[in-house]
Amino acid sequence: MTTTDTTTPVDLTPVELDISGMTCAACAGRVERALGKLDGVTASVNYATERAIITGLPDSEVPTAIRQVENAGYGAHLREGSDDTWSTRATEVRISSLRRRLAVSALLTVPLMDITIVLALVPGWRFPCWEWVCVLMALPIVTWAAWPFHRATLRNLRHGAVSMDTLVSLGIAASFGWAILTLLLGFGTTEAASYWLGFGVTPAGADSIYLDVAAGMTTFQLAGRYFETRSRRKAGDVLGALNALAATHVRVVSDGVETIEPATALRVGDTFVVLPGETIPADGIVHAGTAAVDASMMTGEPVPVPVGPGAAVTGGTISTDGRLEVTTTSVGANTQLAQMAALTEQAQARKARVQNLVDRIVTWFVPAVITLAIIVTVAWTFTGTPFAQAFGIGISVLIIACPCALGLATPTALMVGIGRAATLGILIKGHDALEASGTITTVVLDKTGTLTTGRMTVETATPFGIADHELWRLAASVEQGSEHAIAHAIQDAARAHVTDLHPLEDFTALPGLGATARITGSTLLVGNADLLREHGIDLTPAAAALADAHEHGHTVALVARDGQLIGLLALADTIKPGAADAITALHAQNLTTVLLTGDSPAAGARIAAELGIERVHAGVAPAQKADVVRELQAAGEKVAMVGDGINDAIALATADLGLALVSGTDIALKAADIILVRDDLHVIPDAIAISRKTLRTIRTNLGWAFGYNIAAIPIAAAGFLNPLIAAAAMSLSSVLVVYNSLRIQRVRSTR
Repeated sequence: MTTTDTTTPVDLTPVELDISGMTCAACAGRVERALGKLDGVTASVNYATERAIITGLPDSEVPTAIRQVENAGYGAHLREGSDDTWSTRATEVRISSLRRRLAVSALLTVPLMDITIVLALVPGWRFPCWEWVCVLMALPIVTWAAWPFHRATLRNLRHGAVSMDTLVSLGIAASFGWAILTLLLGFGTTEAASYWLGFGVTPAGADSIYLDVAAGMTTFQLAGRYFETRSRRKAGDVLGALNALAATHVRVVSDGVETIEPATALRVGDTFVVLPGETIPADGIVHAGTAAVDASMMTGEPVPVPVGPGAAVTGGTISTDGRLEVTTTSVGANTQLAQMAALTEQAQARKARVQNLVDRIVTWFVPAVITLAIIVTVAWTFTGTPFAQAFGIGISVLIIACPCALGLATPTALMVGIGRAATLGILIKGHDALEASGTITTVVLDKTGTLTTGRMTVETATPFGIADHELWRLAASVEQGSEHAIAHAIQDAARAHVTDLHPLEDFTALPGLGATARITGSTLLVGNADLLREHGIDLTPAAAALADAHEHGHTVALVARDGQLIGLLALADTIKPGAADAITALHAQNLTTVLLTGDSPAAGARIAAELGIERVHAGVAPAQKADVVRELQAAGEKVAMVGDGINDAIALATADLGLALVSGTDIALKAADIILVRDDLHVIPDAIAISRKTLRTIRTNLGWAFGYNIAAIPIAAAGFLNPLIAAAAMSLSSVLVVYNSLRIQRVRSTR
C-alpha cells in the first residue's frame, strides 16, 4: 500500500528583518546566535545594513523570530520589499537622541571641568558647598546623557554578556559614586591615599574632583558613539534605488486596447508599449517597432543600442527615439535589474561581517578589567589596608583601564580622515572601506563614464569625391533634425569647419539606423552600414576606412547622397582630462590597473593603450564583471573597483573596495564603499592615499590605547595612582589619540 504525502509544502523563502539597537559588531553576533536557536534556521546579521537574513524560517514563524530578537534586547521588524521606513525612523531617532545628549553633556562638562580643577587645586578660591554645585552639574551628565551606555549594560547583563558599554558605564558610575562617597564619608582623604610618584599630597578636598572624570568620559564616549552611528548609517537600500529608477506605470495592450496600469500589475506574457523617452518597465522581447535603446547604465555602451522585432530588452533601460511593443518575459524580482540588486546586497553582506578589532578585543578585555579591579581591591584589603584606600585603588584600576582612548581610536581617525577626504572630493562610508584599502593590490576601472566622458566625438572624417568642408556641411545639415548622441557629436565637430548649414526638408529619423532628409534637391542618408546597404549603396570605397575604424574601436557614421557614398565619419568616446596622469599615480602607489568594459575589445584596447593600463577585459556583460573581480581575488589579488553604472554595481560590491563616481547611477553609489565627488580622476589615487593614511592612524591609535592600558594598569594596581591622577592619565591618552588623528589633515592630493 502506497501512502501519498499531501502535506502542503512550506515556503522557506529567505526572510529579512530590520534590526535596531545594535551598537557594535558583537551585537550582530548576539542577534545571530539568538535567531540560530530556532529549529532549522540559519541567520546572517548584517551590522552595516542593520538587517538579518533568515533562511529555513516558515512565514508563520516570523513573529517567533521577531520575539527571539526582542528577547535578546534588540528591536526587529519584518522588511517588506524596499520599504525601510521602520529602520530609517529607528536610525534617525537614535542619532537625534545621541545629538541631544552630546550637546547637553558637552555644555555642562566644560564649565564643570574648569570649576573642579581650579577650585580643587586653589583652595583660596573655593566657596561654600562648591563640591555640591559640581555634583548637581554632573548629575544630568552621568544619568540622562550617559543613559545609552547604562541601558546597554543592563541589557547585556540580563543576558550574561559584556561589551564596551559595560566598562564605560561602570567607569562613569564608579567615578561619580566615588566622588559622592568622598563627600559624604570622607573616603580617600588619608595622606597615604594621596601620594602619587613624587607629586606630593593632593590638596584637601580635591579627592572629589574626579567628578570631571565621569563627565569627561561621558562626553568623549557620546561624541564617539554619535559619529560612529552616523558613519554606520546604512549605505542605502539597493532595491529601493532600483525601484526609484524603474518605471512605475506601464502601457498594457489587451485586445488592441491600450491602458495604463501600475507596473506591479504586469505579468509574464503581457504585451506593453514603450513610447520615445519612456523607461522599459520589465524584461521582454520586442515584437513590433524599432528604437535606439539607452542601455548605458546596464552595459556601459555609450551609444544607444538599436533594437527591433525579436530583440531582447531589459527593464530599466530607456527607449530614446521609437515606439516599441514588447512581450513580457520577466517581471518583479525575476528581472535582470532586480537580480543584480539582490546580488549586490549579498556581496555587501559578506563584507559587513568582518569583525571590528576593538569589539573582538573587548570580549576579553572588559571582563578582565572588571575582575582585576575586584581582585586588586580584595588583595589590598587582605594586606591590612583600610577598605577606603583599597576601594580607591580598585577604582583607580577601573578608571585607568576605562577605554576612552580605545573608544576614540577609531572614530576620531575616521572623523578626521573622512573630513579631510571630503575636502578632496571623496566620501568614505565607513571603517570597512578603510580596512580594505590598506591591502589593495589591483584597481579595476570601468571605461564608459569613468575613464571616458561617455560623450561621442568625431575622430576622423574621410570624404569620397567631395571636399572636406562639403562633407561636414551635408552631414551636419541632416543631423539638425536628430537628438541622437552621434548627431550631436557631428554637429559639434562641424562647427570648426563650416559656419552655415543647408535648409532641411523631409527629415526622417530611422531608429537604430540613422536619418534621411532632402537637401538642395538631393536625398541624403547619414547612418550605419546597414542603412546604406538597405538602400543598395556600394560601400567598397570605404572598406579600408571601415576596417581601420573597427580596428581602433570607433563608431562609424556613413554619408550618402543620391545613392552614392560620399563620406565616412569615425567617432569615439572621449577620454577624460587627467586620466593618464591618474593611472600613473596609481602605478606609483604600486597598484596594478585593469580596464573592464562592456564595449568592444578594439575600443577597450585603444583606451588602455592611450592611458597605459596594463590589462584589459572587454566585451564583458554586467553579471560577468563581478566574475572578473572574483577571478582576480581567487588569484590572490585584493581588488578595488571603480565604476559609475548599474552594470558596475555587483562588481563594486563584490570587490574588496568599491569606488563610485558621483556622476554615476544611484545604485552604483549605494553599492560602493567610497564615492568620488570631485570631477577629476586624480580623486581615485587620492581616495586610496587618504584611506591608507587613515587606516594606519587607526592602527597607531589602537596600539597606543592598548599599550597605555597595559602599562598603566599595573601602576594603578600597585597603589601609585589615586583616582584623580588615573583620570588625568586617562584623559591624556585620549588627547594623544585625538592629536595623532588630526595629523591626517596633512594628506595632500596626488595631483
